Amino acid sequence: MLHSELIDRAEHARYGSSDAARFARGDATRNLGSCHALVLNADYTPLSYYPLSLWPWQTAIKAVFLERVDIVASYEREVHSPSLDMKIPSVIALRQFVRPSEYPAFTRFNLFLRDKFVCQYCGSPDQLTFDHVVPRRLGGRTSWENVATACAPCNMRKGGRTPRQAHMRLFNDPIRPTTWQLQESGRAFPPGYLHESWRDWLYWDVELES
Repeated sequence: MLHSELIDRAEHARYGSSDAARFARGDATRNLGSCHALVLNADYTPLSYYPLSLWPWQTAIKAVFLERVDIVASYEREVHSPSLDMKIPSVIALRQFVRPSEYPAFTRFNLFLRDKFVCQYCGSPDQLTFDHVVPRRLGGRTSWENVATACAPCNMRKGGRTPRQAHMRLFNDPIRPTTWQLQESGRAFPPGYLHESWRDWLYWDVELES
């Protein structure tokens, strides 16, 4: 079958098989490894802003032939099989809507993202760690509502005291964010590279041209 043939070839290329060399290199300015597909939900919004929801080209092509996604835009770069030429998808949309969880996982990365990657005591983006606002020795819990991003110097300065005791003020009181709030925070941190075909589907906090 034509579909399974291209899927098999994509899988072989993904895992470094010598079959990868059979794919033509039509666009000399891009290598296959950099041809990621932006993944949109069924409502045509990105599955994730930060990290940006991207799939390797092999995964995107496989999803196309499994009829799980629709192609919205493509690169000029093509892959070839003996019986088919296909442009690599640059933007794809899921056919089935994926409902995100209401609340994100409580992780170090998500904590930093909530606090916009700056110390909540001095605003520094360097040497970030986390601080228990109410120290654990005073009964403070390790939770969204009691942990804030802090730089190492501020964390050492505060020590085992509360902010009031240490005469240190938080920029923002720690809260449990929703997934939507965390994604909104992520929009303030666009990646270093955005393919032009992605821009119509992304809304970063950047200044608009007049």
